[in-house]
Amino acid sequence: MGQILITTLVITLISAVLAIILTIADRIMNDYGEVTITINDEKNLNVDGGSSLLSSLTSQKIFIPSACGGKGSCGYCKVKVLDGAGPVLATEKPWLSEEELANNTRLSCQIKVKQDLKIEIPEELFNVKEFETTLVEKEMVTDRIAKIRLELPEGEKVSFKPGQFMQIKTKPYKGGKDYEGSDESVIRAYSIASSIKDKNHLEFLIGYTKGICTTYIHKVLEVGDKVEVTGPYGDFYYKDDDSDEILLIAAGTGFAPIRSILYHMRDNDIQKPARFYFGAKTPDDLFLVDEMKMFEEELNDYKFMPTLSRADDYPDWAGDRGRVNKSIDKYVKEDVKYSAYLCGSPRMIEGIVKDLKDRAVGEDKIFFDEF
Repeated sequence: MGQILITTLVITLISAVLAIILTIADRIMNDYGEVTITINDEKNLNVDGGSSLLSSLTSQKIFIPSACGGKGSCGYCKVKVLDGAGPVLATEKPWLSEEELANNTRLSCQIKVKQDLKIEIPEELFNVKEFETTLVEKEMVTDRIAKIRLELPEGEKVSFKPGQFMQIKTKPYKGGKDYEGSDESVIRAYSIASSIKDKNHLEFLIGYTKGICTTYIHKVLEVGDKVEVTGPYGDFYYKDDDSDEILLIAAGTGFAPIRSILYHMRDNDIQKPARFYFGAKTPDDLFLVDEMKMFEEELNDYKFMPTLSRADDYPDWAGDRGRVNKSIDKYVKEDVKYSAYLCGSPRMIEGIVKDLKDRAVGEDKIFFDEF
């Protein structure tokens, strides 16, 4: 028994000594000193080396989108690195196309800042801000989709384009009787569902997927709680062009950016005809229907045209049946000049883009956001 105790103590002591040695070695080897990050040949940031490029920029209040919180699993945090990053890592390659690799595009979360860097980022990222908002409304619009309304602090305002998204950061939370807790904070991206005219609030439509963030929002978050958000982000947004008619196509929570676009059309008295083809499974999956009727009354020529993929179980359903692609086949004509805004799963987007191209809708007139 005594021999076992001595052996255990020796092993514990050796482990402690090794841990101390590794900690000291890490500090010495990874002490890169002060490093300069040059952005767009204009702005110089002096940061302590050793962290990722993503976190180094965040520490300087420059927010690059990252839906996975810097784990290299979303591919959002792309920047162009002109010098100082070293070779492309294996963790980056799955997220970078051949064209992006040729243009020095990298994942900022995977680049460790060890020496001076030269990078390029879109100018609009300098306008991204961090807000500590308050949840003022939470409503279940279906059994799995919540509409939440966040209020900005007094005196602060948010500006965004209809269709863009924000990132919501969770807090660690304890588990409940029907959900697991989380001991980490995560960041996830959600499209803004509200009008750009309301600069004091942000609205989102968030489906429950049992992920850390959706569980936090659906099960934990209560009215009055503080919610940290950053944004706006994204190049999916409404664009004025020479099209004759606007196609709006979505499924599930892809409804969110389309709703923001509809508010923009109403608030700016846009006269173009618009059709919103929304894919759902059953009538219970349709939501904000009264609001869609309001848009039909207040917009010049707008129709909400939902289609149900499981309509056979509902003989009284008078609308279209099948997946939303069938609506495209049925209603979109080759002799009309369209612009199209799509939001949904990658598989849905891929199929609809093909259908639209087959009907002579130009690729430069098709805008989409995958989730």
